[in-house]
Amino acid sequence: MTILPQTHPRGGLYFEDFEPGAHFAHRLTRTLTQMDNVLFSNMTLNPQPLHIDVHFCATETEWGQPLMNSLFTLGLMIGIAVNDLSNGTTIANLGMKEVRFPHPLFEGDTLHCTTDVVSKRESQSRPNAGIVDLHHRAFNQKNDLVAECLRQVFIKKGISG
Repeated sequence: MTILPQTHPRGGLYFEDFEPGAHFAHRLTRTLTQMDNVLFSNMTLNPQPLHIDVHFCATETEWGQPLMNSLFTLGLMIGIAVNDLSNGTTIANLGMKEVRFPHPLFEGDTLHCTTDVVSKRESQSRPNAGIVDLHHRAFNQKNDLVAECLRQVFIKKGISG
């Protein structure tokens, strides 16, 4: 009989349930649209034509079409992971490092993501929480790696923690 980990009512795992070496292939996927790119770029006051100007991209870039805003890609990659890992159990994000975008991502591409648990440790300041290091990766529909980062997240312990 398999005993499933205790999860938050919203679905997130508690600190005790993260095991270094665990691999998650996230269930949610997302096809990216021009609207995503234009809205995100405008909401963040980023006027870069590389993201929002089709004519500029067609005539002045090697891509021939707008690139998806990399910060949108980063946010979407982490957002997809939240549903499976930390919905309701995150206290705070502590940081992201080694953020990379090794392959371009365009309108019409469909993103799918994975997360590996790198390590975890008890919090020294809060006995009801711990710190989990995660390696997020995002891929397009051809399985090209389009984004990755190492993320450190402050996670609640379960009721018994």
